[in-house]
Amino acid sequence: MEITKREEEYLETMYILQKNKGVIRVKDISKKLGVRPPSVVDALKKLSEKGLIKYEKYDRILLTEKGLKIAKETYQKHVLLMKFFTEILGVPPEIAEEDACQFEHYVHEITAERMKEFAQYIQEHCPYVLKQFLKEHIEKEEAKGSEESSQVSKVANED
Repeated sequence: MEITKREEEYLETMYILQKNKGVIRVKDISKKLGVRPPSVVDALKKLSEKGLIKYEKYDRILLTEKGLKIAKETYQKHVLLMKFFTEILGVPPEIAEEDACQFEHYVHEITAERMKEFAQYIQEHCPYVLKQFLKEHIEKEEAKGSEESSQVSKVANED
C-alpha cells in the first residue's frame, strides 16, 4: 500500500496528539497542521479507507495497528533526525525541526538506524572531536552573524 508524505504527516500528528492529549480531534489536527477542518476530514476519510485509522463523523478518531506502526516509525525518525541535526551537526533547533519534518518521510529505516548508531559512537568514542567540531561551527555562525549585522548597520548609516 502506497502512503503519501502528507498522509504520514497526518498519522504522525495524530500519534502525537493521542500521546499528549489522549484523544485525537479534527480541530486539533487542523490547528497543528495549519489546514482547514474540511481538508482534515477528507484526509481522515482516505486514511480510514486505507485501514490506517478508524474514523466516523462526530466520533473518536483512532489509529489502527497498521496506522500506529507507521505513525510511530515516522515520529521516531523525526526525533532521531532532530537529535542528529542538533547534537551531532550543531544545526539550530528551528532549522533542525524544519529539516526533520522533510527528511523523516524519505529516510529508510536502515539509514535511520545507522545514523543513530553513528551518533552514539561519536558521542561515546570521540566526544572531544565532536565538541571541537560544534565549537568551531558555532563560532563561525556567530562571526557570520556579526559580519552580516555590521553590513546592515553600514548600509543603514549610509542613508
